[in-house]
Amino acid sequence: MASAGTTCAWRCAGGIELRVGTGYDSHRFDADRELILGGVLIPDHAGLLGHSDGDAVAHAVIDAILGAAAAGDVGSHFPPTDATWKDADSIGLLKAAAGVLRERGYEVVNVDVTVVCETPKIRPHAVAMSHRLAEAMAISADRVSIKGKTNEGLGWIGAGEGLAVHAVALIGKADR
Repeated sequence: MASAGTTCAWRCAGGIELRVGTGYDSHRFDADRELILGGVLIPDHAGLLGHSDGDAVAHAVIDAILGAAAAGDVGSHFPPTDATWKDADSIGLLKAAAGVLRERGYEVVNVDVTVVCETPKIRPHAVAMSHRLAEAMAISADRVSIKGKTNEGLGWIGAGEGLAVHAVALIGKADR
């Protein structure tokens, strides 16, 4: 363990501190809501039950980037008990979370997202999601990967009751 003020062995040769964070979110489908994933409206599909707009992709990414910076999680910054965040646009929440990173001197290097669901198909919307998420984090879209996987009919996801999202983020901070 390095003490304060020393250079840690896990820093890259270029003086960049790299950190990895993971995020996870899951929601049940709700036929009375529109489906928004990665900031993209997915037509002709039940939405997600949630306090904000229910965008599980954005929520998982928020948890991944905040976790990498040891800066809390989506619930600590945007608690579901606070009416301020009722029906909030999750892309706006992601922009705010990216701002927390910048205040701490970090930037997002890349994000990788896996959406686990039987429906909708993710691939037709993946590029649009990458662009929306990238814009919110002020990075290029080629640094955001979105992919879909099914649960092969297993469990509540396989039964079509909802979906889950896994996200991994790499963030970096240059030595000053």
